[in-house]
Amino acid sequence: MSEETKKLDLSGDGGVLKEIIKEGSGNETPSNGCTVSLHYTGRLVDGTEFDSSVGRNEPFELELGKGIKGFDMCAATMKLGERCILTCAPNYAYGAAGSPPSIPPDATLIFELEMLGWKGKDLSPNQDGSIELTILEQSDKKRTPSDGAFVKAHISGSFDGRVFEERNVEFDYGEGSAIGIVEGLELAMEKMNIGETSKIKIQSKYAFGAKGNEAFKIPPNATIEYIVKLIDCGKGLKEWKLSDSERVAEAKVYKEKGTNYFKKDNFELAIKMYNKCKNLLPSIKDNTSDEVKALKVAVHSNIALCHQKSNDHFEAKTECNAVLELDVNNVKALYRRGQCNLVINELKDALEDFQRVIQLEPGNKAAANHIVICKQKIKQNKDKEKKLYANMFTKLAAGNNETEPPRDTDVLEKCGEWSEEDAKREADLTLERENVIMI
Repeated sequence: MSEETKKLDLSGDGGVLKEIIKEGSGNETPSNGCTVSLHYTGRLVDGTEFDSSVGRNEPFELELGKGIKGFDMCAATMKLGERCILTCAPNYAYGAAGSPPSIPPDATLIFELEMLGWKGKDLSPNQDGSIELTILEQSDKKRTPSDGAFVKAHISGSFDGRVFEERNVEFDYGEGSAIGIVEGLELAMEKMNIGETSKIKIQSKYAFGAKGNEAFKIPPNATIEYIVKLIDCGKGLKEWKLSDSERVAEAKVYKEKGTNYFKKDNFELAIKMYNKCKNLLPSIKDNTSDEVKALKVAVHSNIALCHQKSNDHFEAKTECNAVLELDVNNVKALYRRGQCNLVINELKDALEDFQRVIQLEPGNKAAANHIVICKQKIKQNKDKEKKLYANMFTKLAAGNNETEPPRDTDVLEKCGEWSEEDAKREADLTLERENVIMI
């Protein structure tokens, strides 16, 4: 086989040629967005070396898609441990400008590359590497899942080389947790195109967390991997295109979803759906519809109840306040806020809320019972305070009555004028300190 036939034409026009001098292992290669780690030595066609990571003994890291074009094209085809010779024509390197002083204009560059490894594209919200995606099979389709759109995919999850689940899934994007889709997987799928297959590495905080998963035999704080093929997805809702009436109609759909999740005790998803409903509704300032106001009141009230069920009483109180801003005499909101204040020990505020409920509904027995409880707790707290202060005063009084130890009057009498003996003793001490410092 001739030298020329060994070279792979990556660009299709002879501008990027690759010659493998050592085969790599496995079948995977890095994809766009991955951070690759490699060694390289760069030369001009006359053999002049212009740069080398090998000479520095420091691997070069590069995010694919952000390097010179020919370099990126070649690195994306390399397997782990592979070594190759890459030849880049000027239009796939530094072009007419070159890179002074080491690379002249219109220079063809020759690289010797060794692929050391790579990390997937970082999709984690905090960019801390906790969700990494590597594309295994590219797709030329451009549609990706968006909020509320249906998603159809095949997923295979593994831990420590063992497959713990493999199944086809269908769900509305944003509601994956209802069918056991971990958060990190759903976040990654948002970045996939229809027809694409990707490997997704997910650290524990976006997977099964500190609890692990007993059914899947996943230990606490475990990093897992999924192979995902995105089969299909719908188009998401374009909110900016919706009229007020369309917004109200879509908001009702999310409200119904929230209620369904609430009935299943899935309070986290219920809150998520209610918030989507709330965010879709037109502003009260821009829309004076009684229907919009009633929906907002209902949604805030439902979110408050979800937070109460989840023992998050501060958030529940915030939602009750939002209801009361819209409807100052809303009995449910006053009662629930009273309950929250009682739990977080804001007893006077709780008492005021329950008393206000009685003013609006004199026959409300639940509120009347809570008033009794509030008054009892307020009295208990006052009794505790009295007892505490009484003990403090007793200790203070006992301390004042203690007899002071007798004073050495001779010492006080000696603290008079500065004598010659005192001056001599001070001089000796000063000399001793100076000797210590010198030592």
